[in-house]
Amino acid sequence: MSNFEIVHTMTDYYDGPRRGIADYQGQPHIYESTFKDLNDGFTDIFRLSPIPKDVFALALEDCEIWLRWETACQNGATSLDTHPALPAERDRHSEMVAS
Repeated sequence: MSNFEIVHTMTDYYDGPRRGIADYQGQPHIYESTFKDLNDGFTDIFRLSPIPKDVFALALEDCEIWLRWETACQNGATSLDTHPALPAERDRHSEMVAS
């Protein structure tokens, strides 16, 4: 039996994941690092907040939009100035971010 849970999204990264959505006890939660830089190193402590199913679904949809943009950007099909969504998906991304 594994003690690991699924990380669904990673919306912030600095020396490791800092914010996104991951399962905790089998349920999706927003995780947010409370990164503390100490004299003898740093700690990785995360604040967890459960999220409703509808918000989780929107977050996954927005992540899929970003993944399509990233693939297109890496393949040269779009440029960085369209970040974080392909032009055809820009309106949908904006709707979800505003919600």
